[in-house]
Order: sequence, then structure tokens, then C-alpha cells
Amino acid sequence: MRPNLHPRLVNGRFGDPALFVEMLHRKGALLFDIGDLSALSARDLLRVSHVFVTHTHIDHFIGFDALLRVCVGREKVVEMVGPAGYLDRLQHKLLGYEWDLVDRYGTDLVFEAKEVHRGGLCRSARFRFKNAFRGEAQAAGRIDAGLVASGPGFEVRAQPLEHHGPCLGFAVGETAHVNVWKNLLEERGLGTGQWLQALKQAVIDEAENDLLIPLSSGDTAPLGSLRDLVSVTRGQKIAYVSDVADTPRNREAIAELAQDADTLFLEARFAAADAQQANERAHLTTRACGEIARAASVRRLEPFHFSPRYEGENARMLAEVEAAFGRSLTP
Repeated sequence: MRPNLHPRLVNGRFGDPALFVEMLHRKGALLFDIGDLSALSARDLLRVSHVFVTHTHIDHFIGFDALLRVCVGREKVVEMVGPAGYLDRLQHKLLGYEWDLVDRYGTDLVFEAKEVHRGGLCRSARFRFKNAFRGEAQAAGRIDAGLVASGPGFEVRAQPLEHHGPCLGFAVGETAHVNVWKNLLEERGLGTGQWLQALKQAVIDEAENDLLIPLSSGDTAPLGSLRDLVSVTRGQKIAYVSDVADTPRNREAIAELAQDADTLFLEARFAAADAQQANERAHLTTRACGEIARAASVRRLEPFHFSPRYEGENARMLAEVEAAFGRSLTP
């Protein structure tokens, strides 16, 4: 399966948490946590369509200003999701600046924000540049099965967890994965290109066979004559969890969220020998990281958010995770 979701840790295993996920053949990108974002280019930041914040400790949220600065003055909508209390903190962030002359801009930057509570409850609000980012359209509601965001071909689900207070874990998955048989394209003289995205989406949507699909040549063909060009398999899944206490409740919730994930990004803040400090600070150890990933049956584990106290001990930390995981971290 050629992956469509391409994740990368912005600051490696020791830096501020931030996971940038590019989506193949799509302009948008996803950000999970927004710590220091200086390693991302302005082009990267302008691609961000969704931001998912585990909690608002400074190392997970300080990068919001960088995103805001790049996006102001552009016509753009960014969807944002965080835990209980997130809307108030986002509002305070935005009102920390004086928004002068906003009425003279011809463009509007909009943050569609949502905070997730236990039991499927949520609150939402809109913050618009043209309104000096004063909160509007506030509402309470519910989310179904943790679904907090979706777009063409992907869905993001959230799981409430506990750190020193509420936090969230996230999983992004393709609704389905569609593979194109290039040998069949060549046999029929059909070129590659953007038209294949329309074909894939039509197959995922289970559209009628008589639906006309525009081809790269400028002609059209009914969907029924093109279905054999593609095959549909289980979609790719990536889970992301950072800053959680090692409790039975958290372990169970993380394992459920990340079950059978292709890749799990999971914090391992402390070495196994420092379990007492990990418990006092509501973080996971390397051993807990590996054990949780094993319980979730993930295909690949990417431990991160190592404490700076272990600088120079990357190999040791990874070896401890690997021992608890029960297999190699190298795919």
C-alpha cells in the first residue's frame, strides 16, 4: 500500500511536540500539537487546514503565534480542536493583540474551534480576523464516536485522557485506501493526473456506474468502465498521544484509540528506572510506551517527547521502548 498520509515529527524525539501530516495529492496538511514551529517553512504553515491540540501547556501550544502570524491577511479557514477549556485559552491568545484596521482587509482568516469533553460533549466557536477575533457562533453539542474533523478521504477522532488535567489523544485515518493499477492505465492509454482523485472519490462514495468521470484527455467515461482500474483496501491510520498519566483508564483508552494503527506516535518522557518521577509528573516511561503500543497491536511505534535529561541517551531510550514493545522499532 502506498501511503497517502505522511507524518513527520517537527522537532524530533527531544523537542517540543508537533506532528506535521501531509496528505498525498492534497493541498491541506494536519498539525497535531503546535509546540515550536520554527522548523516549518511558511509554505508548510500555509498548508495547515486542521490543528489538533492535546492540551495547552506551553510546549504544546506556543507555536500558535507562528501559525497566526503567517496566516493573517490571507483568505483561510483553519479548524482547531482541543480539550475542555481550550476555547477560552484560544480566545485569550487572540485577544492578546490589538487588531488594528481589520475592516480595511479584503480577506478573512477564520478559526473554527472546538473543545471536546468526556461523554461526547463539545463546545464550538468561531474566531474571525474581520471581527478582531472576538468569539462568535458559540454553541454546545455532541460528537459521534469521537469524530472531531473530516475531509476528503480522511477522518480524525479524539479520545479524552488525563494528564494534570484534561487532554486529548487523536487518531487520523483514511476512510478507505484506493490503489491505482498503473499497468491497466498503460494498457488503455490513460495518463495519470488529477482525474484519478475524482475516480478514487467516486469509488469510495460508491457512486452509480453511469457517473461520468473526466479523463486526462478531456474526454469522459462512465464510472462502471473504470472501476477495475482501482482496488479498495483498509485505510491508513496514524495515532498521536502525548503527555498522559500512566493509569489503567488511560492505558485502556489509548489502546482503543490506536488499535491496529499503522503508526502510533506516543510519548515516552522518562526512562524505565525513573517511573516514580514519571508518575509524579503524569507522564509515561519508555516501558509504559512499549506496553501500550503492544496492547494496541500497532504496526509501527514512534516514541517521542523524551525529557532533555536524556540528551545523548537516545539509543538507551529506544532500546527500552523496543524491549517493552516486543519487536523492533525499525519497520
